[in-house]
Amino acid sequence: MTLMTLVYLIAGLVLLVAGAEVLVRGAAKLAAQFGIPPLVVGLTVVAFGTSAPETAVSVQAALNGSGDLAIGNVVGSNIANVLLILGMTALVAPLIVSRQLIRLDVPIMIGASLLTLALAWDGSLSRIDGAILFSGVLAYTAFLIISSRKEQAAGPDDEFAREFGLNEPAKPYAGLINAGLIVVGLVLLVVGSNFLVEGAVSLARALGLSELVIGLTVVAIGTSLPELATSIMAAIRGERDIAVGNIVGSNIFNLLCVLGLASLVSPAAIVVSANALAFDFPVMIAVAVACLPIFFSGYRINRWEGLLFIGYYAAYTLYLVMSASGRPFAQVFGDAMIGYVLPLTVVTLVVIAGRAWRAQRAH
Repeated sequence: MTLMTLVYLIAGLVLLVAGAEVLVRGAAKLAAQFGIPPLVVGLTVVAFGTSAPETAVSVQAALNGSGDLAIGNVVGSNIANVLLILGMTALVAPLIVSRQLIRLDVPIMIGASLLTLALAWDGSLSRIDGAILFSGVLAYTAFLIISSRKEQAAGPDDEFAREFGLNEPAKPYAGLINAGLIVVGLVLLVVGSNFLVEGAVSLARALGLSELVIGLTVVAIGTSLPELATSIMAAIRGERDIAVGNIVGSNIFNLLCVLGLASLVSPAAIVVSANALAFDFPVMIAVAVACLPIFFSGYRINRWEGLLFIGYYAAYTLYLVMSASGRPFAQVFGDAMIGYVLPLTVVTLVVIAGRAWRAQRAH
């Protein structure tokens, strides 16, 4: 691995994180100036804005013909968001989960995961597939805005309003300043995505790894840094809606918008590898499904559940490394994870959720 490859990777990650932060700040305040309620801003601009690095990287990878990198970035980010970031956030402070997440957003995340697998089952994602996915995010966003506007306007103690200063009086030239922040954020995202894609492809070639593995690990964790920073800081401040809702909203956006856009702009259909269909997509779906019983059991994510998530992410990453390096036990380890460990965990969580539900009914 050359020094320039390392420079490209680090510079790309720094620019992506900075671009996402600037973009979200400018877009959130500009939306508030147009009278959009803080709750709507939080559910759309904030959650989707933290996925801007995934969008930039996957679209750039698709344009460059690096389909494995685009797929790996999205699937890997969704797995990392729940197992690694939500797990680390729960270790910082046990998280309370809102009922809306369990009744609406998590089922939508599961549905989006299954839809993506169904569209990719033939081994590729075409422009038609991309259009189907992207229409899904448009419908989801419209539903959020309509349903949120029916609720009462958020008070001054709204978490999103406090975090982004949405209830503060507008300063002179605030509109121009916020529009400028959006432009600067977009420029940083474009430049950062170019650097990161270039560095990731070079790293894959230097280490003899596939672009899919690099996308699932290095690029996925790197582009998930905004979600990590947002969720951990929100947990420290006690802002539970931002901490958990940010992760679920970003996962939905990754599948429907990021993969949808990447498939739409790709010169040819994005090829989905057999390895991704056989292992990485099932892990992503299992992770999404596991959220339901964990979130439902007392409407909270405890520290031991966060530790469980982190342990699973370590096992998943270990399998990727073993498989990429050709270790003889990689296949046995992967089969054990898919065939035994994941189903046993899901059954255990369902039992826990069932007991919690009966306890709630009893009260």
